[in-house]
Amino acid sequence: MNKQFTVRPAQWPDDVPALREVREPVFVEEQQVPLALEWDEDDPKCIHVLAHDGEGRPIGTGRLSRDGKVGRMAVLKPWRGHGVGGAILQALLDEARKAGIPECRLHGQTSALGFYNRYGFKAEGEEFMEAGIPHYLMRLRISEDAS
Repeated sequence: MNKQFTVRPAQWPDDVPALREVREPVFVEEQQVPLALEWDEDDPKCIHVLAHDGEGRPIGTGRLSRDGKVGRMAVLKPWRGHGVGGAILQALLDEARKAGIPECRLHGQTSALGFYNRYGFKAEGEEFMEAGIPHYLMRLRISEDAS
């Protein structure tokens, strides 16, 4: 398999079908998140990014709320371990910087804490359950102006 990929900003609602091609297999099928919880009223308000393979097929995605919450990070199974997740997270952090967002936060799945730590995110507080999956609140200051 050719492991070349690109990451670009997604356009809501034009890119919803591509977002579905990633989020539903990862969250709804693999992780058993109810479909009703996967798509929410925040989606149209968020900045989304999409990763595509060399042939233009969607392989990963993530979103950033206007107040700095990173979420819905997902990479299709065959592409995990090839830098796609990191490229998506970096693209979201770049979008946060462009938007002047001083700090990003996320609900990191406990199994993914090491991944987020590599990008400077730090876990806070106690583990909690979200959609039946253990998570931690994680934060990253991305601007020197953040308090």
